[in-house]
Amino acid sequence: MCLSTVYDVSAGQTGQERVVMEFVSQISVEGKQITLTDVMGARKTVSGEVLGADLTGGVVRIREDHKTADYSSLPCSAFVEVLASKSPVPGGGGASALVGAVGTALGNMVGSLTVGKKKYADVEAEMISLKAECDTLQKELLSLVEQDAAVFEPLARAYRMPHETEAEKTEKERTMQSALKDACDVPLKIMEKCCEAVDLIREFASKGSVLAVSDAGVGAAFCKAAVQGASLNVLINTKSMSDRRMAEAYNARVLEMLEKYIPAADEIFRSVSEKLQQ
Repeated sequence: MCLSTVYDVSAGQTGQERVVMEFVSQISVEGKQITLTDVMGARKTVSGEVLGADLTGGVVRIREDHKTADYSSLPCSAFVEVLASKSPVPGGGGASALVGAVGTALGNMVGSLTVGKKKYADVEAEMISLKAECDTLQKELLSLVEQDAAVFEPLARAYRMPHETEAEKTEKERTMQSALKDACDVPLKIMEKCCEAVDLIREFASKGSVLAVSDAGVGAAFCKAAVQGASLNVLINTKSMSDRRMAEAYNARVLEMLEKYIPAADEIFRSVSEKLQQ
């Protein structure tokens, strides 16, 4: 086929379109999976349906099915690819949740390498309990990858709403303010879960197998990054809130967690680093 630009028709109609990929030379469809290949050979796979193609004009329109996207189940290479694309989701919030899940898993791994070792028999019950908490946190954080995408999509659509007439401006503002609250709640929850993970990793670092203590340090660093990343996703949305009391309440909670858990994660990392240098 000739080179085309592929657009996502966000609301099922033209006029509210997002470029999915440019200079597309090949499109293959298998069920709901649409694979686009550009002239340089780069590929992108999305879930959705092809609405129509104007090959003479070089325009293809699809409707992406963001609601059924399962980003946390994608291969690492595919997740990074879609993260680097123009797609509004996943973004920094979902990436933070994934990093937090990985950081939590690293702490969990220390527990796995401690349980069953005679040297650590006196802390085995505690390690098993900590691991169970990590198992739950990992699942919750992976679920938050999907939740972040689900709540950001309506906000992205709201930003693209027409705002020429007073009626359009009013409707856009109403829609945006509703979407902004949802878009704050999820990254705030990501922060909370990653803070819980830091508390667990502290125990793994101090009581777990010394042979795996470096992994606890890496886990703390990852969870710190996830807390910081998610915080920015709250703050960028509170900045646009018209309800300033609500915005300041969100901001206060964000700053509270940053002030407590960034130093806590740094202390774990410092402690692990010192152990490795002894």
